[in-house]
Amino acid sequence: MGPEGSISHVTTRVMGTYGYAAPENVSTGHLTTKSDVYSYGVVLLELLTGRRATDKSRPKNQQNIIDWAKPYLTSSRRLRCVMDQRLAGQYSVKADKDTALLALQCVSPNPKDRPKMPAVVDVE
Repeated sequence: MGPEGSISHVTTRVMGTYGYAAPENVSTGHLTTKSDVYSYGVVLLELLTGRRATDKSRPKNQQNIIDWAKPYLTSSRRLRCVMDQRLAGQYSVKADKDTALLALQCVSPNPKDRPKMPAVVDVE
């Protein structure tokens, strides 16, 4: 099912789902494990907040989950403001804060600042 003859397996087409694709993936089209870590961070934010990665029905400054949530992720007090209300406070505050800090590291604009995937899945 692979390429045949002179057809290459290399593509310049940008792959990935809008809102989940890492900035370097969008600009270069190259996928790396650090791109996967970025996407994982977006999913963590979705789980914490109960919001989608992108939501055009929200006000302009709240349409991108990363831009909206980032200022709240480093403070336990501020983090409560973005937590999914459907959780009704039924979660560990420590686990919540740890998850938020991990998500923040994962969605760093600089791939070198993101943790490696083994470190991400090994977090206790």
